[in-house]
Amino acid sequence: MIALHNITKSYQVEAMSIPVLKGISLKVDKGEFLAIMGPSGSGKSTLLNIIGCLDAVDTGSYRLDAEMIAGASEDRLADIRSRKLGFVFQLFNLIPRVDALRNVELPLIYAGVAPKLRRERAMAMLQAVGMADRAAHTPAQLSGGQQQRVAIARALVNQPDVLIADEPTGSLDSKAGHDILRLFDQLNAQGLTIVMVTHEEDVAAHASRTLRLRDGVIERDECNQRLARVH
Repeated sequence: MIALHNITKSYQVEAMSIPVLKGISLKVDKGEFLAIMGPSGSGKSTLLNIIGCLDAVDTGSYRLDAEMIAGASEDRLADIRSRKLGFVFQLFNLIPRVDALRNVELPLIYAGVAPKLRRERAMAMLQAVGMADRAAHTPAQLSGGQQQRVAIARALVNQPDVLIADEPTGSLDSKAGHDILRLFDQLNAQGLTIVMVTHEEDVAAHASRTLRLRDGVIERDECNQRLARVH
């Protein structure tokens, strides 16, 4: 599903070029659940942004579902993000003035889906994440865990191939975080590929594999026993 070969990425700060990723090669199979960990400045967020087609590589190659990403135009990248990728962020990024149903509908509006069909699909996805009874509630009327479930429904409504999650439990209490991870477990068991950045070992334990970065290189790439999974 995901294949990166010898990826490098630097950022320009005034007259200095700061290397962030230094020759990353990585493959993620369809249906895998990968956690990316590392200390601050290790390059994990940059790597996630590249996998999510939000940032471009300097050198190297990236294929997503056999499609070459490196060098693609901005319009092409936007189309790929819309069709193949769903995003979940630490801070939910819901539109505060509209209800949960409308928030989940938003990607379908951009995709040009007819109003009746997009409402049906959005409600079905809210049902799938246990939030159908909160469809008419705005984000301010929802708990953090409920907002993250709505954000997950929005990420999945276009039926992406890969779910990209950046610290998805970082703003949640332990119970809400546990509930979100249990939902991730269920989605992965249904075949969804998940790539997640986290700094918490117990969160990473839900993944089938953990990639540990340090100073822009892969320090360790290890399979997990997934003993911490709870169903």
